[in-house]
Amino acid sequence: MKAVSLEARSAEDFLERASELDGDLWISCTSPLKNSVCKKLGIEVLAGLEAVNQVRRVAGQWEGVNTDGEGFVIACRHIGLNPEGRTLEIKGGGSTARSIALSWTECGGKLSLLQGRRVLSDGPWMKSIAGEGVVPDVSIDTDIPPGHEQETKESRAKSLSIGYGESSGHGDFGVVMLVAQHLEAWKVLFAPERIDELPSMEEVLQLLSVP
Repeated sequence: MKAVSLEARSAEDFLERASELDGDLWISCTSPLKNSVCKKLGIEVLAGLEAVNQVRRVAGQWEGVNTDGEGFVIACRHIGLNPEGRTLEIKGGGSTARSIALSWTECGGKLSLLQGRRVLSDGPWMKSIAGEGVVPDVSIDTDIPPGHEQETKESRAKSLSIGYGESSGHGDFGVVMLVAQHLEAWKVLFAPERIDELPSMEEVLQLLSVP
């Protein structure tokens, strides 16, 4: 297995560069390719998501999934924050926000929406909006650019940064979420037949802690 970095400015550019690589491909996508690649390849995802963050090409056939939301929920559980009965304050309306909104509400959580660069579009999560005046338990800003950390601020809700940067450590929430969403991708897309052989999140984080 060979690890490579594939830089692309558009879905068309992505497919052209991918065509230059032989064999099967397992690729993690970042914005804005999450949306455009999903549409270009005609990958079907759950209603309202309209984006993928993990794709693979096997025998010339493309598949994809979105594990942003599952990664967020798993990371929250890892730090002792279960979504059931809790309200998540979420800023932004991009693909990461939609994926997190779906996974959080599917686990029994509620949402409190903040205006960001985009409005969170309609989806199954809109049935789980918290009532007016409800104090959120946790808050995230999904408008933070990839590769950057969110500055946590004093507020009534626990503020979590889903971003990460060069100075981030294995204990930072953004790194924990990143590990969780990649492990989830291996389970559901890349190697579901080898789930029992995959390391635990704790084992991966321990490896990342080694200088």
